[in-house]
Amino acid sequence: MRSDLISSDPTPRTPLMLRLMAQDPEHAIYLGRPCYFGFAQTQPCSPWWWTDGRFAPEVVDSMAAALARLMSGHKNAAVVLIGHSGGGALAMLLATRSIKTIAVVTLAGNLDTDAWTQQHHYSGLSGSLNPALMVTLAPRITQLHFQGSRDQNIPPALVSRFAVRQPHAHFKVYPELDHLCCWEEKWPEILQLLSRLSSPAPAKQNLGP
Repeated sequence: MRSDLISSDPTPRTPLMLRLMAQDPEHAIYLGRPCYFGFAQTQPCSPWWWTDGRFAPEVVDSMAAALARLMSGHKNAAVVLIGHSGGGALAMLLATRSIKTIAVVTLAGNLDTDAWTQQHHYSGLSGSLNPALMVTLAPRITQLHFQGSRDQNIPPALVSRFAVRQPHAHFKVYPELDHLCCWEEKWPEILQLLSRLSSPAPAKQNLGP
């Protein structure tokens, strides 16, 4: 990644998932990444953790441990992992680590990081895991992947190539949406589809971008 474009604080200014959570009547938790939300300048944080190492095994393990602790008091609850952009990559990676996961939902998900860096002529994410190279998720885990046709950050073709390699995945492109706009308008429809395809009613873990 170019050093002159590295942010000193990776926390999103207007997290999309928080706005979507406000529309969802189910119980939900926003699970942030290490070094986000006020911790960027604390040790051992450094820009590596939100650039080359943004999907590092240590990041996924840390979030999996946090998720396990949050769910420890809800032993019979099922989990739906929902992520936007980079949160979509983390949702897929976390799904392999949580036996309670029954569904994964991605919105404009960065699901093939090698193809994404090549698309934008970035240097590779050398410290990160690539969801496209992971083992296919078990058929018991419902997969819903949504993309906007106007998304210039993560074009639909990158996501569709990923989805076809997941035999049980559902993939849909919304022609009027881009990377950030206007997912709130489609969120009720997505929740209804999720409700039809996954059972029993899950506890949702929403992942930021």
